[in-house]
Amino acid sequence: MRDTPRIYVACLAAYNNGRLHGAWIDATEPDEMMQGVRAMLAASPEPGAEEWSIHDYEGFEGARISEYASFETVCALADFITEHGSLGAKLYREFGDDLEQAHAAFEDYAGEYRSAADFAEEVTRDSGTEIPASLDYYIDWTALARDMAMNGEIMVFQTGFDEVHIFWSR
Repeated sequence: MRDTPRIYVACLAAYNNGRLHGAWIDATEPDEMMQGVRAMLAASPEPGAEEWSIHDYEGFEGARISEYASFETVCALADFITEHGSLGAKLYREFGDDLEQAHAAFEDYAGEYRSAADFAEEVTRDSGTEIPASLDYYIDWTALARDMAMNGEIMVFQTGFDEVHIFWSR
């Protein structure tokens, strides 16, 4: 797998004339990306090619990119995904592809747990609630975690086996 997310930019003059011409460009810096687009257009099989669009992308962990997204947007999303991986992509989708809200969600990050039930148990025990040993085995932590999520108290994102991330929904 590549470390750097990248996009495939296609020449629309070639595309509209039944030819595939484009280039994969690393989503690192907007000016460098534009230089890559200019070089791709200059090498187009169609003379005077000027228009382009994003036709594919990889390394964004499932986050969507519009075919006419600005390079600033693509780079900001690439940085976010590089930093937060699939969790970042899931948050991005959860907030309707709003990167600002996805960033803000990390202010309410509660942590990584084996399960949401483990989180519910930890929060309950850390709150100082005394649970008599005779009742301990009767508590359904899974149901409590499900209710917390259904009530909108928490958001739960599973990123792997025995790996969930919890965010408070404040």
